Amino acid sequence: MTELPVPALSLVALIGISGAGKSTFARRHFLPSQVLSSDAFRAMVADDETDQSASAAAFDALHYVAGKRLAAGRLTVIDATHVQEHARSTLVALARAHDVLPVAIVLDLPEEECWSRTEQRPDRSFGRGVLARQSRDLRRTLKRLNREGFRTVHVLRGRDEIEAATIRLQPLYTDRRELAGPFDVIGDVHGCRSELETLLTRLGWTISRDDAGRPVNAEHPEGRTAVFVGDLVDRGPDSPGVLRLVMGMVRSGTALCVNGNHEAKLLRKLRGKQVTVSHGLAETLEQLDGEDGGFVADATAFIDGLVSHYILDGGRLAVAHAGIKEEYQGRASGRVRAFCLYGDTTGETDEYGLPVRYPWADDYRGPATVVYGHTTTVDPQWVNNTICVDTGCVFGGELTALRYPERTLVSVPAEREHYAPATPLATTVPERPGDLLDVADVLPGSGRRQLDTPYGRIPIEAPQAAAALEILGRFAIDPRWLIYLPPTMAPAPTSKADGYLEHPREAFDGYREAGVTRVICEEKHMGSRALVLVCRDEAAAARRFGVTDGETGAIYTRTGRPFFTPPLTADLLARVRAAVSAADLWAALETDWLLLDTEILPWSAKAGELIRGQYASVGAAAGAALPATLDVLATAINRGLDVTALRDRTRDRATNAALFTAAYQRYVRPTTDLTGVTIAPFAVLAAEGTNLATNDNGWHLSIADRLVAADSTLFTRTARVPVDLDDPATTEAAEKWWSELTDAGGEGMVVKPADGLVRTARGGLAQPGLKCRGREYLRIIYGPDYTTPDTLAGLRGRNLGRKRSLALREHSLGLAALDRHAAGEPLWRVHELVFGILALESEPVDPRL
Repeated sequence: MTELPVPALSLVALIGISGAGKSTFARRHFLPSQVLSSDAFRAMVADDETDQSASAAAFDALHYVAGKRLAAGRLTVIDATHVQEHARSTLVALARAHDVLPVAIVLDLPEEECWSRTEQRPDRSFGRGVLARQSRDLRRTLKRLNREGFRTVHVLRGRDEIEAATIRLQPLYTDRRELAGPFDVIGDVHGCRSELETLLTRLGWTISRDDAGRPVNAEHPEGRTAVFVGDLVDRGPDSPGVLRLVMGMVRSGTALCVNGNHEAKLLRKLRGKQVTVSHGLAETLEQLDGEDGGFVADATAFIDGLVSHYILDGGRLAVAHAGIKEEYQGRASGRVRAFCLYGDTTGETDEYGLPVRYPWADDYRGPATVVYGHTTTVDPQWVNNTICVDTGCVFGGELTALRYPERTLVSVPAEREHYAPATPLATTVPERPGDLLDVADVLPGSGRRQLDTPYGRIPIEAPQAAAALEILGRFAIDPRWLIYLPPTMAPAPTSKADGYLEHPREAFDGYREAGVTRVICEEKHMGSRALVLVCRDEAAAARRFGVTDGETGAIYTRTGRPFFTPPLTADLLARVRAAVSAADLWAALETDWLLLDTEILPWSAKAGELIRGQYASVGAAAGAALPATLDVLATAINRGLDVTALRDRTRDRATNAALFTAAYQRYVRPTTDLTGVTIAPFAVLAAEGTNLATNDNGWHLSIADRLVAADSTLFTRTARVPVDLDDPATTEAAEKWWSELTDAGGEGMVVKPADGLVRTARGGLAQPGLKCRGREYLRIIYGPDYTTPDTLAGLRGRNLGRKRSLALREHSLGLAALDRHAAGEPLWRVHELVFGILALESEPVDPRL
């Protein structure tokens, strides 16, 4: 057997004359979807795979499809003769355009055997001369393939070699996704061996030394892996010492290292190339003169083996010396390597004569965290999920490491200024723009955008996106506070109980079907949903949210709009902050900010205009018209007219109207500014570094109870009843509690899985909550006469599927937004999910559900 290694992401050109067996070889070794055949494309455009006049159009279509596959990162195999250089040059150019490696597999079968096969195929009518010409072209081809740009060339001669061949797809050297860390990513060392030892020691590494006391290896007791961003050498006092230590760590498997531009230049010099000895290279060469030839040879081989970048942790982490754009990650080409070594420049020079670096990180939108060096910065800052950890140790700054996945920085100061910087360090800190959402991040390119979350893939249509842009652009709070929006809540399945549209029994049945056995029933407060984000002080607001104008939080609606005016918001946040402090939640949750999910009471505090304009007017009109109508009907009956049935219906309508008025008036009470306003907290969604929304609901209510205990004037307790769905006694008790609650004028209850985040047997999320509203409360929603038998029968046919689907999709996006925020991802990554929730809110769903 002959094993042919082929990069897993590459463009493979099968080369051989007609009849050499290229299509058979492709079918045997590659998936049908990976193979693009020139014959098949001729058939597509001309209905005849032998029609050579269609070749131009066929190859145009083939190259287009190949480009789409390569752009998506998929192995692509081209099945055509490719015996002429111009045909191959197109493929090499295509591979370079997509930064993948071009691979040639040549099937070199004797012309006589190929002709024998061709004669046996009735669909092949060309003469022997065509085959002879192809064979001559192939002979001239074989020696030139590497020079043409093919990075890998496999030549199989004769039937036996072809049949014995196997394909082994191998990841690129840069692809180490299987390594999950944890990692310590270390910035540019530049020969500062002593500082490197100090940093490793502070990070918890144990350093091994040779008989001469020189550091030759290091290991971490917790199995961490060091990743060096390159530029180990030049400028500093001991480049050989740094190389010796890092080479030992890489050799033992405790470290990885990418190539830096200083290593690349040193390698050229060591190989005898003509280079300008500048920027610290002279110091390195002088230091290497003091080493033996064996070490220099080892160092040369080590540098020669360094790759441009690494993709780690399942694609969630990328490390490159000067950074790497999303479209270059996991790719291989001269262009990718150059970007990783040198970054990009604007073509301009600054006042010191140095090239102006193009701020590629400002435009970065990839999901992978990118850690890099190359450009010295005094204060490492996160920019769009990227961070530069070159803090200028050799220039008298610091040597810095990023601990991943913790995303914490550890630095040690330079022992002295080893090399004078070309520019003062204080002026090298780049300006960092905000990382807010850009229109291009959310507008669907072709009518639909897919948002990928750990909880499912959520599509967003273009009209929905346009509606969300209107809200965010004109009405939303300061986006730096807007890290989450709550999902809509699905109602319980329609009840079959006489006179009821919603009943706890169906809510319990719905969760049983989803595989949930324990739920908690929470009192549903009739107020207005509000998110309360409160910081401990102005310093916390500045540190975590970048807000420096004195604001210490926000209170906003479920569509991202301010709940109160700025002065009232500040006053209410001050009271919330005092309660959080009194309840000792800052220390208990190890945070200096909290995001609370609440209901602000009474309903009239926010919905006064709605109540007056929509509900009170209906009640007033009914209260004025129906009694007068009953008087007229009574007079008519006294005069002998048979209108008894009409009078009875009108009397029922008057009774229903009175019940309607009483229903909404229960949720109205006078408030002046914040006087009379209370908050019913029921969940703590997020704190520093953690998504708390997935905690069990009992935990959430226990935290809410601590706030109530701290300030019972401001906070209202949420009553609750735990239920074991396998225990009829607890379900009956919960149903009785609901009846008592709603009979007393309560809105109803929300039934939630006791364990918080629950997946169904099919792997999807269970509903985070089902609202079960009382009979009289629903009169506000569906109108005074909704309980009449005919109306109720019609309402029972309402379609809940869209509402339930919407609730789950918004729930998925909200959880993912909190995950990203907890992980410290850039705000635009959080906002694209929050934006998705707003977009889904424009989906046409009956608002009464």
